[in-house]
Amino acid sequence: MSTSSQDTVSTETAERIAERIQGTGVTIGVSESLTSGMLASFLGAAPSSSDWFLGGLTAYATSVKRTVLGVTAEAVVSEESAAQMAAGTAKLLDADLVLAVTGSGGPEPQDDQEPGTVFFGLTAANQEHPDVIERFFEGDPETVIHSTVAAALELLEEGLEKLLADRGIR
Repeated sequence: MSTSSQDTVSTETAERIAERIQGTGVTIGVSESLTSGMLASFLGAAPSSSDWFLGGLTAYATSVKRTVLGVTAEAVVSEESAAQMAAGTAKLLDADLVLAVTGSGGPEPQDDQEPGTVFFGLTAANQEHPDVIERFFEGDPETVIHSTVAAALELLEEGLEKLLADRGIR
């Protein structure tokens, strides 16, 4: 899928999130490393985002992950780091639903992770431990980033549906 096709899918997914979340009182926050704020851009551009999108933290540098988000994982491209990024973001933003993204975009490996390896941390309010999803995306760094954003939005949409169901909101 071309990056422009992925961006169309991402826009459509963000718009579905906006439509579904409207009037529920649920809030979303994100933290990003690999995607450098692109995920927050799609969410912020969605309809009525000021009602439900609290914001996004771009924690590209390891030092920012550690000092701002409280990441202690040795490898910042790891399952542990994604979980810690999600937990740190949830604490900072007090959001109902948080997604964190870290990964190796390439062209070289990072933290012994092959380029295209991505970890997503997803957590809902009062969840003891964030869920972590690992995915692999083929392609050059730009393709990996756009694929990551599309997948992140899909995971947020799934997480939102689960959170709303848990709260009895249809």
